[in-house]
Amino acid sequence: MNTTNQSTIKSIVIGSGFAGISSALRMRALGHDVILLERLDQLGGRARTFKKGKYTHDAGPTVITAPFLFNELFELFNEKLEDHIEFVHLDPYYRFYFSEEDEIFDYRSSIEDTQKEIKRFNEDDAEGYKNLLNESREIYDVGFKKLVHRPFHTIFSMISQIPALLRLKCYRTVWQMVCSHITHPVVRKAFSIHPLLIGGNPFTTTSIYALIHYLERKWGVFFCMGGTGKLVKELEKLMLRNKIVIKKNCDVKKINTQNNRVISIELDSGEIIEGDNCIFAGDPETCYRELLDQRSFFKSLLPEKKYSMGLYVLYFGTKKTYKDIAHHTIWMGEKYKSLLNDIFEKKVLGDDFSLYLHRPTATDKSFAPLGCDSFYVLCPVPNLKGNVDWNISGKELGNKIINALDSTILPNLKSNIEDVFWMTPKDFLSDYRSTYGAGFSIEPKLTQSAWFRHHNQHKNIENLYFAGAGTHPGAGLPGVISSAKVVQELITGSEVGSGE
Repeated sequence: MNTTNQSTIKSIVIGSGFAGISSALRMRALGHDVILLERLDQLGGRARTFKKGKYTHDAGPTVITAPFLFNELFELFNEKLEDHIEFVHLDPYYRFYFSEEDEIFDYRSSIEDTQKEIKRFNEDDAEGYKNLLNESREIYDVGFKKLVHRPFHTIFSMISQIPALLRLKCYRTVWQMVCSHITHPVVRKAFSIHPLLIGGNPFTTTSIYALIHYLERKWGVFFCMGGTGKLVKELEKLMLRNKIVIKKNCDVKKINTQNNRVISIELDSGEIIEGDNCIFAGDPETCYRELLDQRSFFKSLLPEKKYSMGLYVLYFGTKKTYKDIAHHTIWMGEKYKSLLNDIFEKKVLGDDFSLYLHRPTATDKSFAPLGCDSFYVLCPVPNLKGNVDWNISGKELGNKIINALDSTILPNLKSNIEDVFWMTPKDFLSDYRSTYGAGFSIEPKLTQSAWFRHHNQHKNIENLYFAGAGTHPGAGLPGVISSAKVVQELITGSEVGSGE
């Protein structure tokens, strides 16, 4: 750790999701005195942990990709991740269940096995998949290796990348890109869902985000034994070992500025914390609209952005084990494009849904008692710009999901389910201060990416920085962790490599 020359700099980090934790660690590795503020009673933000009855649940992110990004955080302090954490490689990466066709498709860890699965639907699409993967690699080589960790805080930084983005046909959507290589409707659905993992509609999200597919292929899909909650705990210990001050149960009321600089943070308790830098690792618009003196000015200045969908997350345990259910399952309803249009554009709760099931007990038995399973089921829904009454619809939607699973892949679920609870977009708003209760901050459209996204440094407040899903490079664990690298480059003026 470099503690020379900058040892008197004090950095305040607001928010302890993976973006905030990564930012705090990177600032401490520079020699800064760091204080990390979290409004909840545990670190992790969306990656916190729930315990209900006999069951443990990761609250949010469950898919680990690009594991080297976590390795880097330990290496900043000459430690090794594997001394503290065990990542397990999964196969299949995801199992798809298509309710309309009553078909299962396994997206496997090897290309050859995945192609065998594809051939069950269409022989020609197996070769088309290789072409899709090659194009995804080309996008990855530019989008991830060269752009993800670099700042886009000036229009010139964006203009300089236009030729490369045009060569990669960034004007196409992910759906259009997939359809140019794949013909079977089931396989098309399977390989176009990646934008939903970061809050985007495959029919409107720029094909630049197809790099996620190659990211998975290159590095694999992993589970952290003990869950992401274990990962957060070990990162918390790493911070404490390196004398980062952590304050929980404290909400930020106001960011005080003077002469275009942050001078202090005011908590709800009235406590004032002074600092030289402030890194806001939450939803940027929450900061702009609620925490800054100039918030009324910025309300008129900022154009309204399009936000990601909301999330309804159903958590439960089962008194039996469903051995045939994979660790990650994508349960696809009958509708696809029209369902996504209902969610993203009309913002209505329709009569159909698609689901992501997380069954950690497929890999780690510690999440439930012997002979039982732990589940969470994530359902994309409209954000709070819609008029859904979640006080009523929360229970109704949960019952519909349970009935659908009971009649398909989880037989007799209704007689074995226990310790049920759920989160709605209202909870995302209240717990995470997420604008409109969106699950992934702003939507990853072309016109809301890179320079068009919230910048990682405030335009007028020179020592106010932003990390997390709402800023560049975007949502998902690789994105939010990389946003801390962008902030580091802005603070130090020295380029931080992609790390891979």
